[in-house]
Amino acid sequence: MALTQSMKLIGIGDNGQESLLPQYAQWIEESEVLVGGERVLSFFPNYQGEKVVVKGGLKALVERLQEETRPTVVLASGDPLYYGIGGYLSSKINIEVYPYVSSVQLAFSKMGESWQDAYVTSVHGRSMKGLAQRIDGKAKVALLTDAENSPNRLAEYLLSFGMTEYRAFVAENLQGENERVGWYELQDMVNHEFSPLNVVILKKVADGPSWSLGIEDEEFSQRKPDKGLITKKEIRVLSLYALNLKKDSIVWDVGTCTGSMAIEAARLAPEGQVFAVEKNEPDLENCLQNQRKFRTDLTAIHGKAPQGLETFPDPDAIFIGGTGGEMVDLIQTCCQRLKEGGRIVLNAATIENLYRANEAFAQAGFQTSIMHAQISRSKPILGMNRFVPLNPIYIITAQRKEETNE
Repeated sequence: MALTQSMKLIGIGDNGQESLLPQYAQWIEESEVLVGGERVLSFFPNYQGEKVVVKGGLKALVERLQEETRPTVVLASGDPLYYGIGGYLSSKINIEVYPYVSSVQLAFSKMGESWQDAYVTSVHGRSMKGLAQRIDGKAKVALLTDAENSPNRLAEYLLSFGMTEYRAFVAENLQGENERVGWYELQDMVNHEFSPLNVVILKKVADGPSWSLGIEDEEFSQRKPDKGLITKKEIRVLSLYALNLKKDSIVWDVGTCTGSMAIEAARLAPEGQVFAVEKNEPDLENCLQNQRKFRTDLTAIHGKAPQGLETFPDPDAIFIGGTGGEMVDLIQTCCQRLKEGGRIVLNAATIENLYRANEAFAQAGFQTSIMHAQISRSKPILGMNRFVPLNPIYIITAQRKEETNE
């Protein structure tokens, strides 16, 4: 049986052994196995025991550590429990964690500002997709970057969504020989050269645009001259309510058209993911324009559902605004892919589609509730006001039937 109680995970700074407490240095000296990346292991050229370089996935490392009986120390940069290997290792093996100051803490100290109110995220080794809606409107944002998602790429990304109200503080090689920190305008960041080891802090220095739930229809780019191919504001709000979205929901928008539903869903689920499909290319182009305007970075593809849905991850919620004549097949596919406890909301404008949709949900083992929304808006006329009706819509909400033990 491995003596994992002697195993320790120690955080270390870029200034190497100088960052270690005397007790930590003693544990490393007394250990027989030292594990870490090439850079942190290079801080100990005179180590007498066995060095194990961490490369690739962590599964093989865990298997090795589970069998290790010698006193072992694992080294990691900064705080291993902060976007590091600490969380994974401590969930798999018995290991004591001794963190160093995180790179974000160091960056804020160089910046000279508090960070308890900052939103912290990482694009290190992960996609930047969805970052726009996650950070939009936040006063301070700290980001861990990498060689691909560099400060340059980040600046280009933010500018593509018009986020010019932010300035950036970039901290490079913190506590290393080539430490450098400074403020940059986003435009200046695009072509500047940065070290791969950096932290970016975005600070909001001006007011940016903001939108509440129920964005006005006229604010969306729409197909011209044929306006009207949009889920109207009032119906949109009712449909979004029916979807019961959480902050991290995965959402499908089938027949997205201008993208109004997908965009509002992305703003309600900023930590989640939104996927949309649209069969008309001109509408899809409007959807992409609207994404940039409303700062929502979602995945929208050209296709006629249910084709294309196989490329999306299983959703927590699905909105069906258009079926393209494939209603039964589409509903069957959506019902099969929907996660447990999820909801499907379908908008039908005709009695025939209402009937077909209700039957298709029943055949799939789903129960439905239906709202008939008949809404009118006031319109001035000769110094008075009259009401102009919108097209009546049936809002169908479908959920799996709960199994009962009789």
